Amino acid sequence: MSVFAGVVLAAVVAAGGSVVVGSLWLGSPPMPTGPAVARALIAALPTALAGEVHELGAGWGTLAWAVATARPDARVFAWEASPLPWAFCWVRLWLQPRANLEIRWGDFHRADLARARLVLCFLSPEQMRGLDPWLRTALPADAALCSHTFAWPGHPAAWTRRAGDVYRTPIYWYESSPAPDA
Repeated sequence: MSVFAGVVLAAVVAAGGSVVVGSLWLGSPPMPTGPAVARALIAALPTALAGEVHELGAGWGTLAWAVATARPDARVFAWEASPLPWAFCWVRLWLQPRANLEIRWGDFHRADLARARLVLCFLSPEQMRGLDPWLRTALPADAALCSHTFAWPGHPAAWTRRAGDVYRTPIYWYESSPAPDA
């Protein structure tokens, strides 16, 4: 084996190992939001969304870029603790800059949500249950939480929509105000 092939193999093994270890540590693999789900979620967001938006567990950044692009008045913070997806997002931000997007490394429990207008999640029900005590204290009373694929257990959604993908992926919106016009 050539030195170059050895280096490439080592990089691939290290990258794969990073994703596996990060998945075990964090409780889920970094899964991208599908294009149809991202489009449906963006279409459901308030058109005048301004202020802070925090994506908890940004993975590869699919949703963060979509929101930052579609809602330029919002300040999007994409939180990721798995090294490879975070590095991918950082490089992507360098290559595809968005003035209103910031990639944050680390545990999103450190996020200061005091000024959050919206929190986005694509987390398993188990992870959402674990977040529940923190979100109850960290989310401002006037903030919304939008989750796709998995509901926030124990909380009734203000509304639910379905994406146009093959799975008809649900999008859940949690807040006290009524659903926007369909």
